[in-house]
Amino acid sequence: MTREYPARPIVGVGTVVWHGDRVVLVQRGRPPRLGQWSLPGGAQRLGESLADAARREVFEETGLVVDLGEVVATLDSIERDPQGRIRYHYTLIDFTAEARSDELVPGDDAAAARWFGLAELEALGLWSETLRVIELARQHRCRCGRRTITPGT
Repeated sequence: MTREYPARPIVGVGTVVWHGDRVVLVQRGRPPRLGQWSLPGGAQRLGESLADAARREVFEETGLVVDLGEVVATLDSIERDPQGRIRYHYTLIDFTAEARSDELVPGDDAAAARWFGLAELEALGLWSETLRVIELARQHRCRCGRRTITPGT
């Protein structure tokens, strides 16, 4: 199935990857959101579990091996063209994860990968849903006793 002007929604996975008090973001090398910073992720493959898809996408885009946590959010990403036709439609499932190291090796469709502190995120012009998902992952992480992270640190 084609990703542009699809016949039905595509299932995508994203992951909020933590190392200490930082999250990793990738700069998109392909549409949609070409050139924008986002969570590592992509489309689930036929026969692949959501968890396996999340781990694979993180590794392909960042070179990181992660300990995958729980789903923290589900959302829709629908982009229309100027004529109102649906150009992209993804159903996104976002996980949280802990990176085993902080060594990044951008690859696949990521133009770049970089660690960011939470205080740096507002200045990046991220999609509002990306900011919301990161905050949900932060809250989940604090509830699970991983690390105490306060916004702005």
